[in-house]
Amino acid sequence: MKTKYINNKAMMLRTIKGILVVFTLALFVQSCEERLDLQPEDSRLTGEAAFEDPDSYQQFLAKIYAGISLSGQEGPAGSADLQGLDEGFSNYLRLYWKMQELTTDEALIAWNDGTIQDLHAQVWTSGNEFIRTMYSRLMYQVALTNEFLRQTTDTKLDGRGVTGDLRAEIQTYRAEVRFMRALTYWHALDLYENPPFITENDPVGAFLPPQIQRADLFNYVESELLEILDDLAEPNADPVEYYGRADRAAAWMLLAKLYLNAEVYTGTPRYTDVITYTTNIIGAGYSIPNIPYYYSFLADNNTNGAQDEVIFTIPYDGLRTQVFGGMTFITHAPVGGAMDPTNFGINGGWAGVRTTPTFVEQFPGEENSADGRALFFTEGQTKNISSVSTFTDGYAVSKYRNVDVSGNPGSDTSGDHTDIDFPMFRLADVYLMYAEAVLQDGGGDMNTAVGYINELRERAYGDNSGDISAADMDLDFILSERSRELYWECHRRTDLIRFNQFSSNGIWQWKGGVQQGTTTESFRDVMPIPSTDLGINTNLEQNTGY
Repeated sequence: MKTKYINNKAMMLRTIKGILVVFTLALFVQSCEERLDLQPEDSRLTGEAAFEDPDSYQQFLAKIYAGISLSGQEGPAGSADLQGLDEGFSNYLRLYWKMQELTTDEALIAWNDGTIQDLHAQVWTSGNEFIRTMYSRLMYQVALTNEFLRQTTDTKLDGRGVTGDLRAEIQTYRAEVRFMRALTYWHALDLYENPPFITENDPVGAFLPPQIQRADLFNYVESELLEILDDLAEPNADPVEYYGRADRAAAWMLLAKLYLNAEVYTGTPRYTDVITYTTNIIGAGYSIPNIPYYYSFLADNNTNGAQDEVIFTIPYDGLRTQVFGGMTFITHAPVGGAMDPTNFGINGGWAGVRTTPTFVEQFPGEENSADGRALFFTEGQTKNISSVSTFTDGYAVSKYRNVDVSGNPGSDTSGDHTDIDFPMFRLADVYLMYAEAVLQDGGGDMNTAVGYINELRERAYGDNSGDISAADMDLDFILSERSRELYWECHRRTDLIRFNQFSSNGIWQWKGGVQQGTTTESFRDVMPIPSTDLGINTNLEQNTGY
């Protein structure tokens, strides 16, 4: 049996194609199979037969991880997981990035595909196809995780005669899958507030899931994460075997994220718990590497030292994880105008995504800032955005580049697909969460918090010229520092909502659909349940305001 099936960045091999067809079918036909002893008339495998191969458990786990990075059974397109939106558009990471970034001051897009402009303008409706497909992607991911858990119960494994090392390995897989389901449900409660809810204990087939309330889903995600901690690998486990997989520190991080936003989700702050779990992570051996900030977003960010601070990553490989969403989108879409694509290790820019003056002005000195995190391209670009559809209106962002530290392009010689791994959770975020929780009277130590922030700023400035003191650190500073450190990493929308700066407060260009920007209705702090699902599932009620 292969014990190192996730070999660095080649985690999601396309050899899973056949097995996944079986698993996907199993989501819909299992309940009927149990009642009727029928076999297909052709040579297709049944769900049970698929597990005769011991490697199938690894392959199914790989598909669940790949649910965030890829969008179908073939790369870069073909045999899509979801229908109804172009496969490149329907990628989990690409959609989540749009929900978290295009709706904020950190990003806007020149394109006019469908209702995409409604995201930055904050004028979306329950019919928005991007909001709908994000929702569908979340539900699809939940369905995959539920099916893995159904297929790996003690009863199922006993029936297949699974024992020994394989059985022990499957128990770890089950904990990882429960983490992935908890991550997905966290995204669902953060975005949609009261989504449909289903677990492996619910029927398969013709079944309308009930709607769960946000506070109840919070409690469920919390309980799942607490239950699996002992079954996950230790933090900083074997970097080859566990690269791109969830370990105990990833679960601590998700708990800390849940608690950081607990007042939004449940009405009750949990900052003391934020201190507990961020302290656990900080003591687990991660470190801020002594390298420039931009190294963390290059093609070799799995080997150039940046990996030392990464707690959970979404791996990409230009040859083996090809998709027109994910990092392909995040790297190509911000390149246009006078920008030279070869400097980004790609074959051409898509002239789409830029940023607003509000974000640029977070940095003293702006484009000439001494803060090395200010990665802007300004030649031929205006800071002011007169027209959303004109790429040169708005500074371009050069954060992600598909080259290594020596400037060599990534492995895909076509220049389409990138080797940049997406750092979903990293230590810099942990430091900032700890500091915020200290300011929110969650405990901890102010001097320690200041030290953490200065460690980040010394990396950014290259020296101690950007250091702060305790007197400089308040909640407004933390919100701005989070933006400076974590922009375009899928945090901004959630952060702005926690600080009450997303909708009815906070103004940036083209928010509200007007050039100067305006506030919007507070109900937009959550997304609508898609009208298509409301029309099918009579158990669902629309979120307030839509």
